[in-house]
Amino acid sequence: MSSVTPRPFLEVKDLTVRFETDDGIVQAVTESNFSLEAGKTLGIVGESGSGKSVTSLALLGLHRTRSNAKVSGQIWLDDQELVTASDQDVRALRGGKMSMIFQDPLSAMHPYYTVGAQIVEAYRVHNPKVSKKAARERAIDMLARVGIPQPSRRFNDYAHQFSGGMRQRAMIAMALVNDPKLLIADEPTTALDVTVQAQILDLIRDLQQEFHSAVIMITHDLGVVAELADDVLVMYGGKIIERGAAVDLFQRPQHPYTWGLLGSMPRLDREVRDRLTPVKGSPPSLINLPSGCAFHPRCPYAGRNGDRSFTDTPVLTGGAHAVACHLPAEERAKIFKEEVAPNL
Repeated sequence: MSSVTPRPFLEVKDLTVRFETDDGIVQAVTESNFSLEAGKTLGIVGESGSGKSVTSLALLGLHRTRSNAKVSGQIWLDDQELVTASDQDVRALRGGKMSMIFQDPLSAMHPYYTVGAQIVEAYRVHNPKVSKKAARERAIDMLARVGIPQPSRRFNDYAHQFSGGMRQRAMIAMALVNDPKLLIADEPTTALDVTVQAQILDLIRDLQQEFHSAVIMITHDLGVVAELADDVLVMYGGKIIERGAAVDLFQRPQHPYTWGLLGSMPRLDREVRDRLTPVKGSPPSLINLPSGCAFHPRCPYAGRNGDRSFTDTPVLTGGAHAVACHLPAEERAKIFKEEVAPNL
């Protein structure tokens, strides 16, 4: 008797996002595949322009408003396919079953409405039978739970009257007011000082445990990923180039780009070096991607595989810890042990 393997809570298959522009087609995301279980956290890392935020906006269906955007592939959320779903069905899920904490809450929140009114609106859209009084009480309760002092008074304040950390907390309250099963956090601590960053990360972790939400943490900060993520995707040039459990990726990174990211991250458990080692060069243009491996113009090991890096596009392979690299596994292991690890 055959048994059907249950689908993960979130499963993304061959997600591809293109934007048609006057300069050419922007290949923002190419054939991304990943999954996420309820209660787990997935970290997506990479430099600006690697495709992280475009991926998150695709999950929420926010590219539908752009006439020049072309999205293909499959996005399964709790057995519901979203790419082919109607605009009405996706809107019903957005803000309810799935929600997002944006990078800049000052621009994401409306300047003409109070913070409390915006949280009330987000709640009543998905709970139309709830009275205004009950919605107000729910909003005040959420403001209190995210650590905003005097929530009943701050309910009537505008976004510009909040500090950066308080605005981010208010954004989290709005994102969580409907108990979403999928929470996407797009660089939620970028503009905050380190003390407030730690508070926000602790808050997201605590609320995730309370609501048993699946969380996607999008960031360029590997320290944030190390703190929160169960699994990690490393993106470069619109593609996933390494994917695996966070513990494996930090202890045994496989891709030269991941080595570069780790080498540019300050460490508190090692002797302080004079300076960090940056990844040389600049990220590629998503309109004119390099041939072969998109990372080859910046890769110090591109010439060690018979020049395949310059002509052939590597495929993501390797099971639980997958990597898209032409270097043989034995060669990568040797390079990491002898040349990379001593300098991390």
